[in-house]
Amino acid sequence: MATLSLPLVHPQVSLWRQGPRRLHGSPSCQFRHAGRVQSSYRGLEALYDDGYGTVKDLDYFYQALGQLVEHDSGPPCWLCPVDAGSTVEDAPLMLYLPGVDGMGMGLCMHHKALGRIFELRCLHIPFHDRTPFEELVTMVEDVVRAEHSTSPNKPMYLLGNSFGGCLALAVAARNPRIDLILVLVNPATSFERSEIKKLLSVFSPLSNNACIAITALLNYNIDNEVNMALSRMQSGKHPLEALIRLTNNMSSSLKHTNVLDKLPEDTLQWKMKLMKRAAQYANCRLQSVTAEVLLLASCDDNLLPSKSEAYRLQNKIPKSKIFFFEKHGHSLLLEHGVHVSSIIKCAGLYRHSRRYHRVFDYIPPSTTELKEVDKASIDLLFRTCPAMFSTLEDGTVVRGLAGVPEDGPVLLVGNHMLLGIELISLAAEFMRHKKVVVRGIAHPLLFPKKTKTWSEGHDFFDFLNLWGGVPMTYKYIYELLAAGEFVLLYPGGYREALHCKGEEHRIFWPEQTEFVRMAAQCNATIVPFGVVGEDDIVNLLCTFDGIRSAPFGKEIMRAYSKHLNLRDAKHEVIFPGVCMKIPGRFYYRFGKPIPMRWRQDVLTDRRAATVLYAHIKSEVKGIISYLLEKREEDEYRKISRRLMFMASQGFNTQVPSFDP
Repeated sequence: MATLSLPLVHPQVSLWRQGPRRLHGSPSCQFRHAGRVQSSYRGLEALYDDGYGTVKDLDYFYQALGQLVEHDSGPPCWLCPVDAGSTVEDAPLMLYLPGVDGMGMGLCMHHKALGRIFELRCLHIPFHDRTPFEELVTMVEDVVRAEHSTSPNKPMYLLGNSFGGCLALAVAARNPRIDLILVLVNPATSFERSEIKKLLSVFSPLSNNACIAITALLNYNIDNEVNMALSRMQSGKHPLEALIRLTNNMSSSLKHTNVLDKLPEDTLQWKMKLMKRAAQYANCRLQSVTAEVLLLASCDDNLLPSKSEAYRLQNKIPKSKIFFFEKHGHSLLLEHGVHVSSIIKCAGLYRHSRRYHRVFDYIPPSTTELKEVDKASIDLLFRTCPAMFSTLEDGTVVRGLAGVPEDGPVLLVGNHMLLGIELISLAAEFMRHKKVVVRGIAHPLLFPKKTKTWSEGHDFFDFLNLWGGVPMTYKYIYELLAAGEFVLLYPGGYREALHCKGEEHRIFWPEQTEFVRMAAQCNATIVPFGVVGEDDIVNLLCTFDGIRSAPFGKEIMRAYSKHLNLRDAKHEVIFPGVCMKIPGRFYYRFGKPIPMRWRQDVLTDRRAATVLYAHIKSEVKGIISYLLEKREEDEYRKISRRLMFMASQGFNTQVPSFDP
């Protein structure tokens, strides 16, 4: 692979000719050794730095663009961003196909995030180049076929932006047997119906540079710049500094208009001709696209009707999903708050082989994703102020998670509160203080096959995917424990999560003891835990018997349970209805760890397994009783006292609790 000798090119990119990428020797699916510290996934640490929010604004983009235009020449080639950092083991290939500008720098804000989990290459088409669309398709296709011949069971990702979306669709249509995953950002397949085509025909008497400048102004998103400034202030930056950065970014698009003077005279005509041909070519072949497709559509796109086009493409392409961005413009990849790597993970599209595996293809949350969780759950955390305790090996109860083992595999077994509202606080606390991902076992209903998502923030289902949740099967539990993971199991399942009035803090465990034997087989450590506090934030309105005795109550409960597709029809459930109350506090306690390394007797002796299961169940009940009793001693249980404490000591200070 030869490097282009361009010393004046922006230092954050390195230009490479098309060629084979480096290959990793590790297999795509293998167990990590049980008994080790759960610290990395394919070499990637939990809370890794994804670069979002720390790099690049529009000034960075325009500087790089100016240098590329001034010193660039030659045919199309591939950019390998040097700021992407090291990739995970056995990373799949991602090819970025740019917009009609062709410069390949439109992904600059995502280099680090995508470069950590993909082998990233960016197509670069110089402004002076006049390669026809069909030849560009062949160029990308050659790389795809070469990679496929080397790793036939490995997927490849085509990230197509606007014009690049047409290019990606064309390659996918011509190669239906190759495992491709397309991420299309405001694809230009709607060019013939776009306002920009009509507008440029009106302004055709003007010079090329004037038309390009008009297009750039239409594409500018002032709302995005304001949001970036507000985000900087919220992260602790001085308001004046944020204002200066805002004005600098707003002036960047005008300050660098000298780039236009360096463009060939026929640039606009050629680019519009190229765009028209690309849209025609891709639209004629949509029925041949068999790849998985993720559509990222801006609802405030002033150049293309991206929202309606996403709906149209979804109707044409069978395996497609849409992620809408309500307050974003055409240049989505250059706008604040767009995290492409997180979206790919939430959509369940990140994989290393032909089939997605929730255990082996999992990538841990990044620092940005933890911040997103904190942002979404800040109201719940403020209201409940969770206090967590754990038990040391000598039986001493301490504040914090010091009593929970550092090494996996660990099986956390405990009780649900209503709707599992304790989950996010528990998972975030382990992530924040132990750098450990707690892999939750959840009902299959919590893993819906969503085909449309909106960008108001991640929902609970997204958090389950980001935090490595898996549907309830013993196969998944075994694979997680065998891989040395921290696994969160609620034996009471949906029956505890959907309990009624009078059933608060009760546990509803089945008689099966499978998880005990599975933990012994994997030499795991079982940590029983309990959590209380739902009665401090809501009042349940209906009892179980009250609902059943009401007119049509039995029928309603039966229909509700059937709708949830519950595996045990004997225990019908229904949401009891709630009313909010002045918030109290959540309390967690993790009991004394129970090592299973020396308990091989439970594998062959059913009675020994039953006795141990009953002991764990008794431990959870005892912990719940302990917390209900000790919380009466907490002078900061009421939110009013906590507010007074935080007002005097600071809102980031840990609020005291009872003396354990």
